[in-house]
Amino acid sequence: MTTPYVLALDEGTTNAKALAVAADGTVLAVGSAPVPVSYPQPGWVEQDAEDIWRAQSAAIAACLDGVEGAPEGIAISNQRESVVCWDARSGRALGPVLGWQDSRTAEFCDWLRSPEREFSVAATTGLSLDPMFSAPKMRYLLDRVGAAMPDDARHARIGTIDAWLVARLSGQESYVIEAGNASRTLLMDLATLQWSEEMCALFGVPAARLPRIVASNADFGATAGLDALPDGVPIVGVLGDSHAALFGHGCRTTSEGKATYGTGSSVMVPSGADRSVRPGVSTTLAWLTDRPMYGHEGNIVAWTARLLGVAPGRALDELAAAVPDSAGVSLVPAFTGLGAPWWDRRAVGLVAGLTAATERGHLARAALESVAHQIADVVEALGAGDLTVLHADGGATASRLLMQTQADLLSRDVVVSANAEVSALGAALMGFTRLGWDLPAPEGGAGRRYRPALDEPARAAARSRWGQALARSRLVPPR
Repeated sequence: MTTPYVLALDEGTTNAKALAVAADGTVLAVGSAPVPVSYPQPGWVEQDAEDIWRAQSAAIAACLDGVEGAPEGIAISNQRESVVCWDARSGRALGPVLGWQDSRTAEFCDWLRSPEREFSVAATTGLSLDPMFSAPKMRYLLDRVGAAMPDDARHARIGTIDAWLVARLSGQESYVIEAGNASRTLLMDLATLQWSEEMCALFGVPAARLPRIVASNADFGATAGLDALPDGVPIVGVLGDSHAALFGHGCRTTSEGKATYGTGSSVMVPSGADRSVRPGVSTTLAWLTDRPMYGHEGNIVAWTARLLGVAPGRALDELAAAVPDSAGVSLVPAFTGLGAPWWDRRAVGLVAGLTAATERGHLARAALESVAHQIADVVEALGAGDLTVLHADGGATASRLLMQTQADLLSRDVVVSANAEVSALGAALMGFTRLGWDLPAPEGGAGRRYRPALDEPARAAARSRWGQALARSRLVPPR
């Protein structure tokens, strides 16, 4: 007898994965394939939509080799804010995928910027007027498609990665976007959960060209014309990757939030029906089922260990662990500016506190601490006074030193997920709600738990030293 399962697709920035998840939450099989990323100019981050599809297809095939029978449904977790423009007739991409890290539209955002507009954008969408979000990228791609193919531009579809994957899986029958992903575009009204005509006009993106907004466990259509899957498998759940991690961790109240440590780091705390705007962080729609679940979130652009001449991960961790502390060194990794809660594109990378006794280990320690400090900055900006536990997932959680440092600087417990694929699992669980399957109990404290071990005076001194270095990185040099 075959085991019923949901096929969860996790399309990330650098990897596409597929998981077969049984009704009790057990992962039956996994497939994975890398996704190339290109950087054609400073500040430009692109991907090829066909590369993404080939990688996702390869991951699906590898996963299905490990299970029997077709899935009961398909769920999707996707990188957010990245934008694809494609031909509705063929599904062919009409240009590169503009990645969420891409900042080529920064000048356009600055041109739009005024105190009144920034207030209006935040009040309507919960987001900052920043090139990380989708609307400026949509305008950029639509302008170029219209110029290059004026006769065919009417056939252009545009959307986030989830909209494109659903269209591709369904043989172009479905043109929809999941509400949580839509909330990351700068175009959705958080109050109505529909496209805002005012925001669409501001960014020059016609609402009529955009996909229809649907709930996270809506009818997304069914598979059609695929090699790896039979026709008619329903697409039952879609979530942005950060939202899927929140759902997978079982965070449903303001007392439990999550931090994802990956290509970019995201901190999100559920806020229930509260969609109030808070300075420096985003108010977003975490998911939409029978009612909306809002959340407050801060995003941090990650960096690699290339600066120190070591590979990210274990090598950096070992170098940092070779010294007892950073010896007063602070590293602010503002190599492309700062994300939440500062949103300062003019900030510069900075190393402070160097002395003749500074070693590479001190720099490595300061590098790890910088990640934990940035997460702590976001948690403080979230106003998460009720937060008692921070759930953690992503590759960097393998660093016990980083996780202990995080608990110390937050003065809160940090629980590392026992499941390495929590985003895909969260998407699968959202699909369960559509299929009528019971949700398995959340893992709760099943992962590694780190408790604060730093006394308050030492924690305050460390945070003060970081704040001073951060302020120096944000000093705008004279022109």
